[in-house]
Amino acid sequence: MSGPTAPWALGRGAAVRADGSVRFEVWAPAARAVRVRIVAGRAPVPMARDADGVCAVEVAGVAPGADYVYELDGAARPDPVSRHQPAGVHGASRVVDPAAFHWSDGGWRGRAMAELVLYELHVGTFSDAGTFDGVIPHLGALRDLGVTALELMPVAEFPGARNWGYDGVHPYAPHGAYGGPDGLKRLIDAAHGAGLAVVLDVVYNHLGPEGSYLGDFGPYFTDRYHTPWGRAVNYDGPDSDEVRRYVVDNACYWVTELHVDGLRLDAVHAIYDFGARHLLEELRDAVGARARELERRILVIAESDLNDPRLVRPRARGGYGLDGQWSDDLHHAVHAALTGERQGYYADFSGAAAVAKALRDRFVYDGRHSRFRRRRHGAPAVDVPADRFVVFVQNHDQVGNRAGGERLAALVPFAARKLAAALVLLSPYVPLLFMGEEYGETNPFLYFVSHGDPALVRAVRDGRRREFEAFGWGADVPDPQAEATFARSRLDRARAERPGHAALRALYGDLLRIRREEPRLVPGTARVEVGDGGGEGWIALGLDHDEPGGLLALFNVRGAETTAALPAWARQGVWRPRLATEDARYDGGGAAPGDVGDGAAACVLPAWSATLYRRGEG
Repeated sequence: MSGPTAPWALGRGAAVRADGSVRFEVWAPAARAVRVRIVAGRAPVPMARDADGVCAVEVAGVAPGADYVYELDGAARPDPVSRHQPAGVHGASRVVDPAAFHWSDGGWRGRAMAELVLYELHVGTFSDAGTFDGVIPHLGALRDLGVTALELMPVAEFPGARNWGYDGVHPYAPHGAYGGPDGLKRLIDAAHGAGLAVVLDVVYNHLGPEGSYLGDFGPYFTDRYHTPWGRAVNYDGPDSDEVRRYVVDNACYWVTELHVDGLRLDAVHAIYDFGARHLLEELRDAVGARARELERRILVIAESDLNDPRLVRPRARGGYGLDGQWSDDLHHAVHAALTGERQGYYADFSGAAAVAKALRDRFVYDGRHSRFRRRRHGAPAVDVPADRFVVFVQNHDQVGNRAGGERLAALVPFAARKLAAALVLLSPYVPLLFMGEEYGETNPFLYFVSHGDPALVRAVRDGRRREFEAFGWGADVPDPQAEATFARSRLDRARAERPGHAALRALYGDLLRIRREEPRLVPGTARVEVGDGGGEGWIALGLDHDEPGGLLALFNVRGAETTAALPAWARQGVWRPRLATEDARYDGGGAAPGDVGDGAAACVLPAWSATLYRRGEG
């Protein structure tokens, strides 16, 4: 009879022992001889190798805080499973004792998908300090606004001090300039104390181009597939079992040692795995096992360009069983409707009809032909619960991947920004806000790096210019390497108290309060009915519209007043106003809306407006 399962522990890397020794273990089949060298003047220690290329040794008298490197046939390399890189991507690794940090979140149990109001932030530009500790003073304000979860852009060690994080090369090491592993633990512990979950963006489709030494250890990469950002990871070729373990262990490490509540998997369409059991399934199973053992909710959310509902369908129905996925189509539809832009992928989205379809059907492109892609794209997803889809009108990609990094505040009138907020926060999906969106931040969010290789810097500059050609944004692209580009991307919170900005923040706060108060706005709980006026520019969204307490939202996505011919289901009963974006409280200019329905066939909607109604009772 088998005994109880041992608790999960990170097997690779540097493990601190109770007797004052450290066990070092690394997979290095590409090297003939592997030694570990403690940097503080000690002789290198040879490591024993097994038949699979796993090298290990216990070294006495090594304390947490000691720096070390592996010597691969004499060449010094940092640990692929380094928990801390205090000297950067090229420097020595540091021994970390995961038991040394004193957590205060023992009663924290995480949050379900339907409870999430995500707030995406970049640690380096969110605060003046640009550190994990710099985020902590703002947690209370985010909680009071109605946010329930932080979503951190990637924090794994990357080259230099300035980067979005998607060029990370040490997946286990929280970035040193942000505060390292202890800084991240302090932030997560404080977030849990404030009632906020923490979702971490992780990158498993590639590693960055500078400081990546994995290929010196073993066949972590493959030339059979290609990504736009770097060499594809070897998930299904020869010797891929250890590569898969490296990534699955990484997911378990974040949720176990760092107490992360969820992982946002970057661009899973570039995770190439044609084996019978996809890496995403294996990762989801491992994280699910950790959640059960830790008695916490832990979420796995994918970003995908495929509009493929299999990511979030249950395993019993042939899906991967992930908890959620980012859905770009609502963003694209709203952005195209409000800005009039038709460049690049916005060519596929036009007017209220696309917004209405996104609200109703999850995806606009669910098997339809895409003019931009010149083929059919996506698959139907109406069978998947709405709480599996994360929606937004701004995020790091859609802002930062513009040549000028313009936020919505720089592109559309004030009334249209309020409308955009309502479209996301009254949608039947899980909402995500991008840092500063709630008060209409106007500083751009630009693309920035701080690489040390001049040739790589030139390649990044040239690549950004080429990337923008399809959008017709010209060659005037801010220099990604310049520190000024990074500095321009910092938030300016002083704006939040200025006219217009304060009113916008009040609107976000009220919309989020209403989400908490109205059961029909919990994603996945209400029956959704959507009507639209096509070329008339209006949309009607009903949530349990035929029941007492049901909700009706009317949106006008045009810059002119319009008369909405209400669909038959919206004419029944009396609808009483609950919130209007044109209210004077939000610096609107319209008169307070009256009741609608009660057999009336139409109502007048102000330009760029949203009004929420609740079905009258009795």
